[in-house]
Amino acid sequence: MNVFLWIVAALLAAVFLASGAMKVLQPKEKLAASGQGWTEDFSAGTVKTIGAMEILAAIGLILPPVLGIAPVLAPFAALGLVLLMLGAAVTHLRRKEIPGIAVCLVLVILALVVVWGRFGPLSFTA
Repeated sequence: MNVFLWIVAALLAAVFLASGAMKVLQPKEKLAASGQGWTEDFSAGTVKTIGAMEILAAIGLILPPVLGIAPVLAPFAALGLVLLMLGAAVTHLRRKEIPGIAVCLVLVILALVVVWGRFGPLSFTA
């Protein structure tokens, strides 16, 4: 089960590192033109902030437990992703973007698995 949690955390980290980097590095207009229409509802600063939070969460999922420094940060990073994706799901719901909602909910479930595993039976502090 520990290996499974590492795989899920690594998958989430890869997805959110790429997604966050895209939001931080590309202008809002380019993101909107590439199919991320939700960016039209937010300021450029907010889009960059969301991207930065995704990058920090991706780092927090992997780096603390690998280095053995404050590994309890990993489930907190996963919890942050749950909250971020629930907000994203609400945004997609308001825009009636059903595929976006589905993606958000899958990511929420994966992050919740990490939260459950790392706060529960396979805690780094146990």
